[in-house]
Amino acid sequence: MNETFAQLFLGFQVALTPMNIMWTTLGGVLGTIIGMLPGLGPATGVAVLLPLTFKMGPVGAMITMAGVYYGAMFGGSRASILLNTPGDGAAIATCFDGYPLTQKGRAEAALAMSAVASFIGGMIANVAMVFVAVPVAKFSLKFGPAEYMLLMLFALAATAAMSKEKILQGFIGMVFGLMVATVGLDGLTGVNRFTFGILELMGGVDFLIIIIGMYALGEVFKSFKSVHDPSYKMQTKFGKIKFTKEDWKRSWPAILRSTPLGFFIGALPGAGGTMAALMAYNNEKNLSKHPEEFGQGAIEGLAAPEAANNASPVGALIPMMTLGIPGSGTTAVMLGALLMLGLQPGPLLFQKQPDVAWGMIASMFIGNIILLIVNMPMASILVRVLAVPAKVLYPLILGLAFIGTYAITNSVVDFFILIAFGLIGIFLDKAKIPTSPLILGGIVGMTMETSFRQALMLSDGSPRIFVGSPIAITLIALTVGSIILPFAGGALKKLKAARTA
Repeated sequence: MNETFAQLFLGFQVALTPMNIMWTTLGGVLGTIIGMLPGLGPATGVAVLLPLTFKMGPVGAMITMAGVYYGAMFGGSRASILLNTPGDGAAIATCFDGYPLTQKGRAEAALAMSAVASFIGGMIANVAMVFVAVPVAKFSLKFGPAEYMLLMLFALAATAAMSKEKILQGFIGMVFGLMVATVGLDGLTGVNRFTFGILELMGGVDFLIIIIGMYALGEVFKSFKSVHDPSYKMQTKFGKIKFTKEDWKRSWPAILRSTPLGFFIGALPGAGGTMAALMAYNNEKNLSKHPEEFGQGAIEGLAAPEAANNASPVGALIPMMTLGIPGSGTTAVMLGALLMLGLQPGPLLFQKQPDVAWGMIASMFIGNIILLIVNMPMASILVRVLAVPAKVLYPLILGLAFIGTYAITNSVVDFFILIAFGLIGIFLDKAKIPTSPLILGGIVGMTMETSFRQALMLSDGSPRIFVGSPIAITLIALTVGSIILPFAGGALKKLKAARTA
């Protein structure tokens, strides 16, 4: 323990130099801006920085890239709250209650809670990283293909069952999302599936395009009728970026519950912030005494995913630094940067280059404080976007959506996919089919299928591999429970009501 504190002290000595404070601030601010732009995300931001890292040195490079990573998580929520346009996949769950809060005239409270929840989630995860990095990394290695498949199945089932009154519609959305995930080249055999001879579809449909289409374009399409509606009123008066005592009372338990979940899910290679945020949201809705408020502007429904998705990048750094295994797309890019800088990730990184490893860890504490300070005044400026007339704002959203889409794959075909999912979003809204199971299905579908087939290959086709470990059995129990509990809870409420009557 004393050795850990000594190494952390060394890290702060490295991180608190004027140059490294500058890199921390630069990375965090750039990440925040990148996070607000649809389609970019932290992986793109870190990749763009790669050519510059050779000039910074190993310590400065890792500090800056880490800053971009967690800064993007801070920034992704801004467009979600104000415009219903997630900057990246991890911000998708923020839309569910963040945008309804804006529609209720509570954008200031939503932005403030988002910043505070992000800060607390990031700081707690940083503390956890210092003390449990190695044990968590070793535990994540116990997840084989079967366990990963079951984890994703649990996430899908929990998300689909989130709408207790619309569980059938939730599963319909989930199946549609999984169908979309099968488009493109088969990852194991290389066979074309559902591409209809269109070369651009061979790489599949990027889940960010689905998100941008269903939320950004969907919101614009739904709001067309209000552009010239005389009853439509813009917000012209803005308050301070703060929330009430009641907001905090409702939110802090959700933040404390969601942070460890986000941290752990982030540490699992391939899971990512999107799954962490959605699972945190589902968890809080199931635990809430007022689940009917979720989706209508529940402040805890905003706080929970924000804490989880800001804890997940810290978790994702653990397998990269301790084992040399990237926990996400962004850490894969960072791993490449480490190798190009002549550093070998893994246990020896902490022994041979403690200034790099511990300097980056310490910088994340400092970076979170800087981001909180920067984001509060930034939010007071950003909230003014609500005063922009609809006939100006909606074309801007459309422009950002198309630019973000083109930045992902540089393909014009994706414009048509974007428009198609915008129209699908409207149809799902009319049919009362929740979009979150569809989104998650599109994200994890390919990985889930690959894990399923790899597990069967390892077991020579025997399904026993899916009950072959305590982790697998636990995940099966959680999946079954997530489906049964909503029905059981509803039945108990009816029974109590009947007894009362």
